[in-house]
Amino acid sequence: MLDLDSALVRLRAVARPVTASETLPLAQALGRVLAEAVIAPIDVPGFDNSAMDGYALNVADFSQVLESFALNGRIAAGEVGAALAPGEAARIFTGAPIPDGANVVAMQEVCVAENGKVRVDAPLKTGMNIRRRGEDISTGRVVLAAGARLAPQSLGLLASIGVAQVQVLVPLKVALLSTGNELTEPGQPLLPGKIYNSNRYALLGLLQKMGCSVTDFGIVPDNLGATVSTLARAAADHDVVMTSGGVSVGEEDHVKMALQQLGELDLWQVNIKPGKPFALGRIGSADFIGLPGNPVSAFVTFLMLARPFLLGRMGLVHTDPLRLKLSAAFEWRKADKRHNFLRARLTHDGQVELFPHQGSGVLTSLVWSDGLVELAPGRTVAPGEWVSYLPLANLV
Repeated sequence: MLDLDSALVRLRAVARPVTASETLPLAQALGRVLAEAVIAPIDVPGFDNSAMDGYALNVADFSQVLESFALNGRIAAGEVGAALAPGEAARIFTGAPIPDGANVVAMQEVCVAENGKVRVDAPLKTGMNIRRRGEDISTGRVVLAAGARLAPQSLGLLASIGVAQVQVLVPLKVALLSTGNELTEPGQPLLPGKIYNSNRYALLGLLQKMGCSVTDFGIVPDNLGATVSTLARAAADHDVVMTSGGVSVGEEDHVKMALQQLGELDLWQVNIKPGKPFALGRIGSADFIGLPGNPVSAFVTFLMLARPFLLGRMGLVHTDPLRLKLSAAFEWRKADKRHNFLRARLTHDGQVELFPHQGSGVLTSLVWSDGLVELAPGRTVAPGEWVSYLPLANLV
């Protein structure tokens, strides 16, 4: 049985990033992955400017204990003011260029202006309240690396250096299949022995939120011929084929035999709970991922194993998920040999509490929770002990 770290090393080693790219305008690039680094063509700020509303003047004049400065104009953002002569000051507003002859901005709260003059009633230092050219971004700097996902703030940053369009990787194409004669689609009558197909919608949402382009192949019956045909069609024009259920060794689990006919399959037993059964394979040029059938197992296994693999396939720079050290508001006496991920949420006082029923079929636990408590094999927990907590907001 593979431990979690070993499984992740193997998954990341075989995750081949997509290479095809396209050019998009910034307004259409949210959530996409940069195909190449972006180099700043300009300085930001592009000129020395005022960090606040006030008065621009020269410290040397102020140090001579001038009682007041003669006002020489008014400079708003987007305007260029006249140079200052000794003993002069200019009214200036946030973002406006610093005029020649000035080396400080006195904030308006410490100034008194009257009769064409201004008096400063506070000490000043050279450079005070001035944003220098290039202090945020200098020309030639890498502002975003290849493999970065474009967040809203990333788009703002690119706009600030005048970039109007970016080269991004094409979305990863994922084919999603559900297997099992017991499955029924929501909205249909639920016949005896049948269950509604919850995995289809949970996994579809997870993939779409990651930014994948998903084709939903629906439910595949427990039939070898149908399984082979559907997997072959799915692999023909997708980067990854993903299924839930059907990869064990039962007589009605046909995915394993179909994969062996079409390509190759590596069945893993990963030392995690919920989860454990996990399949990785290839059908032609497409990768195959097989997840467990139990709803919570499929969800957690997706987050802990499939998601890191898919991020690598998407071309994203790898980062480990956020783990917080928080105090337990629960007791856990089960010294399980497996690596546990327990559904949990934060309390109002910043501790972590567990959902009372941790079964792998209890979907209500995932809706109730806002994170997962991670327990190493053999770990027990007493109230007040520190535990590792993974916020779902950083995984979903």
